[in-house]
Amino acid sequence: MLIERFRKPRTATQPDHGIVYRSESEFSGWPFLGGLWRIGSGQIVSAFTRLPCAYGGEADVHHNNLTVSQGLVSIIRSDDDGLTWKPDSVQTVFDKAMTAEEIAARGEPDYASEPAVDLQSADTLVLSGGIPGLFVPSSKPWICLSADGGFTWRRPTLLDPESLGSLSGHASVSVRADGVGLIALTRVTPDGWTRRPLVYASVDGARTWNFLSFVTPEMDDGTAVSPREGSPRFGAHRYFYPRPLPLRDGRIICSMRSQRNPTGVLWTEIFESLDGGRTWSFLSRVNDWGAPGDIVEMADGRIVCVYGYRLAPFGVRARVSLDGGKTWESELVLRDDGGSWDLGYPRVMEVEPGRVMAVYYFNSKDDPVQLNGGVRHVARTIFTPD
Repeated sequence: MLIERFRKPRTATQPDHGIVYRSESEFSGWPFLGGLWRIGSGQIVSAFTRLPCAYGGEADVHHNNLTVSQGLVSIIRSDDDGLTWKPDSVQTVFDKAMTAEEIAARGEPDYASEPAVDLQSADTLVLSGGIPGLFVPSSKPWICLSADGGFTWRRPTLLDPESLGSLSGHASVSVRADGVGLIALTRVTPDGWTRRPLVYASVDGARTWNFLSFVTPEMDDGTAVSPREGSPRFGAHRYFYPRPLPLRDGRIICSMRSQRNPTGVLWTEIFESLDGGRTWSFLSRVNDWGAPGDIVEMADGRIVCVYGYRLAPFGVRARVSLDGGKTWESELVLRDDGGSWDLGYPRVMEVEPGRVMAVYYFNSKDDPVQLNGGVRHVARTIFTPD
């Protein structure tokens, strides 16, 4: 087993690459902070962020100027299991320039006065984020939802911080077998340097959400690795971007990003809950480097974790667990033709038995435009995780 797990990285079986969305005048990215769903009609819907970008100089693509905290949260559709995507279906759902005051002015502070939604329905889509930015001391978590496969959306609302201070959402919404909705958030201390993931839950069809649990212990929430030098955005942080995945056996596993440097040295760890998300414990570390990692349970019970790989050769990689997330097989290279570290943030789903699709943002080393990599666009890879 030791030899298998530490085999040299190998190319995934039959990887098929394609473009989901690309505009020469936009920076398009971060599907991890959007969503990937198969709705009731069979269509696949992907959500991502897009921002104007002139690609005129290095500053145009620097994350101090273009960040996950800006832009338009948009969706796009596929009618053929993700092989091709319909550019005329692009729809803007949320403008991250909205202020908390503008959201509050649109109506009640939650959806309590509106009909409950069926969170177990394939047509119920939930987005979440943070304004005025992610992981800053003033962050407030927003959500908006659709009950018809993303064709119409309710007004956005803000989650109650419940005296927890700064909270950021990042599209980590799931549902337990009993119908209870879970939304994972990240809390940030007033100085901006310490992050701690937590979970809210809804028992009334997303009408209201309430604190359920912290995922990580307070004593290990990042203090030990954060040097508190420069900007927290490019600093070291222990745990954030929690992504809970309820499994068919009743367990919930949760992927988590840790980093020393977001441009390369970052990795994915897994936590586990045996009681519906009330308590959590460390389960495994997926990889040496690569985060955030999105996870899916395949029909045959295997768990696949896909992540951007931000060390040369830049690209997208995956690992497979045969034992529910406890251990991970050797690394699969989905692609290694990235032009720089500025890629990743995948969402992943099984599109047919034995075939998995990852949707992520990417820049190519072969792109005619090269500003620390090529034009940032949303791409996909369909592969067999053998």
